Amino acid sequence: MNIAVITVTENGVRLAETIREKLSSEFEVKIFCFGKYPASEGECFDSIGRLTGKIWGEFGALVFISACGIAVRAIAPFVKSKLSDPAVIAADDSGRFAVSLLSGHIGGGNRLAEIIGECIGAVPVITTATDNSGRFSPDMFAKANDLAIMDMETAKLIAAASLRGEVIGLYSDIPLKNIPKELLGKNDKYGICISHYAEKKPFDITLSLIPKNLVIGAGCRKNADPDELEKLILETLSDSGLSPLGIRFLATVDIKKDEPAIISFAKKYGAELRTFTAEELSAAEGVFSSSEFVKKTVGVDNVCERSAAACGGDIIVPKVKGNGVTCAVGVVPVSADFERRAL
Repeated sequence: MNIAVITVTENGVRLAETIREKLSSEFEVKIFCFGKYPASEGECFDSIGRLTGKIWGEFGALVFISACGIAVRAIAPFVKSKLSDPAVIAADDSGRFAVSLLSGHIGGGNRLAEIIGECIGAVPVITTATDNSGRFSPDMFAKANDLAIMDMETAKLIAAASLRGEVIGLYSDIPLKNIPKELLGKNDKYGICISHYAEKKPFDITLSLIPKNLVIGAGCRKNADPDELEKLILETLSDSGLSPLGIRFLATVDIKKDEPAIISFAKKYGAELRTFTAEELSAAEGVFSSSEFVKKTVGVDNVCERSAAACGGDIIVPKVKGNGVTCAVGVVPVSADFERRAL
């Protein structure tokens, strides 16, 4: 995560430099300071509102060393959704408190307030109900375990039921650790389903959490249409009942790494691109379809299935052909831990 620290006072600059010094090994921290109080390595600004608009969306977290009111007015025009807004912290320039203002769960604001507190000796101020009551928070759990939330409204219903002290049902296709007591009982009304299959609804009100562990193995001819590859992958996932929210890797042979179709899909869906040599793909273990034409072209008889396997995926959808493109789907092993915490 990259963090912007915004200061408006001389003492705020000192706190900002302390934060940067202590977090630089783990995070990228940039200081923005009001023109009258420059930092040794920081960018000056003359309007906190204009600065916020300029950097909004460029940083995973904004830490204002200022009054809460200043921070709230600065961010107000830009707040859109808890799914996309950055974490926002406000710390007073005496270093007494670090207040989590925005995106406490999904954006990691609550945890960051604790970290900032540790850096400057401040008391973290967290106001979200599930944290303060010690109850299960579905969005915090999803964030920490890299699970995509299908429906935030359902997540709110589950959180509310947890706050009321109700048992929450639980179903999972992946191994789980440290399951809290409120998820160990039986409840057919409210429940969480952790599965690649978004349509699986084992409870009357089901919160679907999608593990991000799908590997898309892809092949394409030279200068293939990016729309054709995207169409093929999305249709393949849909036909199999799989959600594109679960995509983690896009894998292919190394000579295709600069193909527009490959680059476009990886960027659009946030997939980590993994490439392998023909020799590495030939060494992949498994039973794969074979094409002499592909072997003559790229040096290996199958690209999509072998790429998914070479990336550590167990093939769950074998090779599917499109217009100059192919894909296969694999799944890599993951687990979820209810005690895991992350920004």
